[in-house]
Amino acid sequence: MRAATLTAFGSPLTVHDVPDPEAGSGEVLVEVLATCVPPYAAEVFSGERRYPLEPPVVPGAGGIGRVLRVGPDATKLAVGDLVWCDSTVRARDDALTPDITLQGWSSRGEGGARLARYLHDGPFAELMRVPTENVYPLPAAAAADPARWSALAVHTIPYGGLLAGRLAAGETLLISGATGNLGSSAVAVALAMGAGLVVAPGRNRAALDLLAERFGPRVSPVELSGNENTDRAAMAAAANGPIDIVLDLLPPQAPSSAARAAAMTVREYGRVVLMGGVGMLGGADFALPYPWIMRNSVTVRGQWMYPRTANIGMIRLIATGALDLTSEGVTRFNLDQVNDAVTCAAEHSGPYERTVLTPRA
Repeated sequence: MRAATLTAFGSPLTVHDVPDPEAGSGEVLVEVLATCVPPYAAEVFSGERRYPLEPPVVPGAGGIGRVLRVGPDATKLAVGDLVWCDSTVRARDDALTPDITLQGWSSRGEGGARLARYLHDGPFAELMRVPTENVYPLPAAAAADPARWSALAVHTIPYGGLLAGRLAAGETLLISGATGNLGSSAVAVALAMGAGLVVAPGRNRAALDLLAERFGPRVSPVELSGNENTDRAAMAAAANGPIDIVLDLLPPQAPSSAARAAAMTVREYGRVVLMGGVGMLGGADFALPYPWIMRNSVTVRGQWMYPRTANIGMIRLIATGALDLTSEGVTRFNLDQVNDAVTCAAEHSGPYERTVLTPRA
């Protein structure tokens, strides 16, 4: 098969022939039809984000494909099925605190690194080997445009955060980082789940206007100034009432003060979910005040990625039309254009812009 390989951090991806992967028991071999290129892929491949990838590696994070081979332990999957391949792989020998790797993308701790060395390669290739439990059948309608459905790689992440925060219909949610690729996804997903109002802070006026135009009065945009106290007051005022949940999706470059200002808008007994990258490249600590958390009975929790069941929930939201993918912009590249795709993803990282690699095109 042909694949795009990261041979060293700071080098362009190399497209070449590599041996076909061999799927064993408990694994599925998939023909990759489409995979989203994350907007920050260039930062990963340059080494700037310090991801624990071990080159040479075929990168990528999840994708849409056709099943070519299934193991003897698969009872419902069949050859020819159109499927979503989730990159979040969990070790099978610890149900309580499993080691996790994002196949072809990242990992957590030494156990996750060991898992990544076995399930090393991701979807920037014509074929991919995937654990059986990470393969999810898609509705027949997805076959019309697999590239568009590859946005599952984006939408399922904030969906996991909203599930962790126990978002209920009618609640008011503030999304810190709402103008980014993941943050704008969170806006759409939250409204699809029944959020009553989404407060959407950001410094990109054009992106804020886009959110307001697309979703109308259920989104309350807030243009940030960079002053922590001023911004906290503006975000709280935009809700016109209590904020039930704050979901933080700010990138590593964002200052901790921006995340803190957003978090501290939450109401008494409210919930704060942290999913972003603040502090991962150094800088000041998040530093939420202990007395504020305790006296207001605020729940603060981290959430890396999402539970397995989130894949099914997200597929249903899209299949039923509750989450509409038709208005998203999709730019497609074939495998030989992979480096152009990485550049395009970085340059078009705004709300509802998808850069998609189609290895079989």
